[in-house]
Amino acid sequence: MDEMNMDGEKRQLKTEKKSGLQIRDLVLVAILLAAGAVLKFFVGSFINIGGMKPNFIIAMYCMAIVLIRPGIMEAAIIGILAGAICQFFPGTPYLNFASEIAGTLAMALIIRVPFLEAIKPLYSTFLSTVVSGGLYTVLLIFVMKMDANTLNAYIPIVLCTATINCIIVEILYFPLKKTLK
Repeated sequence: MDEMNMDGEKRQLKTEKKSGLQIRDLVLVAILLAAGAVLKFFVGSFINIGGMKPNFIIAMYCMAIVLIRPGIMEAAIIGILAGAICQFFPGTPYLNFASEIAGTLAMALIIRVPFLEAIKPLYSTFLSTVVSGGLYTVLLIFVMKMDANTLNAYIPIVLCTATINCIIVEILYFPLKKTLK
């Protein structure tokens, strides 16, 4: 039964659709990116493949994106933040901005593809890490004028990092999702 106001008109319930990231989402992104930075700094010191260290920041932004499901623009902002954090670590300056933005955009798009929910974090993280690491490698070759053999050196690193990242995200996704609800 519809409710009427004093003038005999239907009363309308106005709801506002929230857009953008909420404070809770921003806090989660900040915590996960900080955890990724700590993992990259400490655990990355022990995992060293040919002088290269895996980038756990990618795993953490993938986790954030799969949990909060941001829009494309918000995902790009997460990529910019992740790229900025990567600037504090040794490596090639500025390339991480492009590679992390590409990784976050890939993740934001891939999670929208209908697929079996139980393995979505696994395959989306793997593919996003490959996009990020692949672009980073291509930029090294073309922008930094590295030898094409760099590709041969980076392919195993990117694939190993993608494998590690997708396992981390798949293991942590469901407990974190349950905790956040």
